[in-house]
Amino acid sequence: MANELRYKTARDLFVACPAVAADMSALPTEQASIEFCHTLLAGSVPEEAITFCAYLLAERAAVWWAHECLSHLRDLLGAQDLELLMLVGDWVSEPDDPRHHAALSNALALPPTTPVAWIALAVIWRDNGLATDEPAMPVMRPFPAAHAVNAGILAGLARVSLADRFSVLSAFVEMGIQTAEIEALRQSAHA
Repeated sequence: MANELRYKTARDLFVACPAVAADMSALPTEQASIEFCHTLLAGSVPEEAITFCAYLLAERAAVWWAHECLSHLRDLLGAQDLELLMLVGDWVSEPDDPRHHAALSNALALPPTTPVAWIALAVIWRDNGLATDEPAMPVMRPFPAAHAVNAGILAGLARVSLADRFSVLSAFVEMGIQTAEIEALRQSAHA
């Protein structure tokens, strides 16, 4: 399975996505991507496994993964985040539907300080900016969507009690790995 991933090794990912180096302190190795992710999880900064998964996944899959992670934290999210989570879920289901683009474009006015606002920002960055009613408003993509996915999941994780944080982090990483494996199977089936 690992041979079918988008990036076979950690080094492959770092070469293809140099921005990951700005979000992680770990240096790439020749380890298979999944093995590297497990090494990160067992390391001194296990949160970097979340970061690695965010970059390992294709952008739409990364947004879906973040949506699923934050869906498990509903009790820790505010009303605004729950509404945005629903909009992100709609976008993941139908990313080409202009209604979802219009709804998420409203997130441009929100500062990305909440977990789901970061995920909505990932969608906006992924789509290189969504159509808005304000044609003069500049749309910029300062970071890869993976950066915002990472920030959103880690912001949600920060709300989890310290006693439960590592088990939730581990579950999120395993979900990210499974998502990467499923995407690899889909890609090989389409090839």
